[in-house]
Amino acid sequence: MPTALAETADPVQLAEALRPALLRVSRRLRQESQKVGVSSTEALVLGQIKRKPGVGVCDLADAEQISRPTMSSHVKRLEAAGWIARADHAQDGRRSGLAITPAGEARLDQIRRLRNDWLSARLARLSPAERESLGGASALLIRLLEVAP
Repeated sequence: MPTALAETADPVQLAEALRPALLRVSRRLRQESQKVGVSSTEALVLGQIKRKPGVGVCDLADAEQISRPTMSSHVKRLEAAGWIARADHAQDGRRSGLAITPAGEARLDQIRRLRNDWLSARLARLSPAERESLGGASALLIRLLEVAP
């Protein structure tokens, strides 16, 4: 494994080295959800609704930075499949929130299993030291998402 990546402190060089790898791994993980007939965006929406029961379509669109009509289309497809359901909003009777159904939970679990199986099969081919390095990097990658733009 090249050590140049680990030794660089220059953010531009590190970004140039990490970006292609992150994009390719992300693409492969997204493809796993498509094996069960769910787009990567819909899998993401299912996960968001599971984490935030009662969330509305507008809040989902804002969180995922996609248009409200596009999010509405995803929500309608998930609802038609029986994976999510609308529920009355706790504080505002004029609004409805979204909740994941047991069928949606099962589909989300299936997607996670497929993705984890794909990733763990590849991780198993790495040395223990390489897996340890990736384990330490995972927390930092999550932190990148929390850093203000």
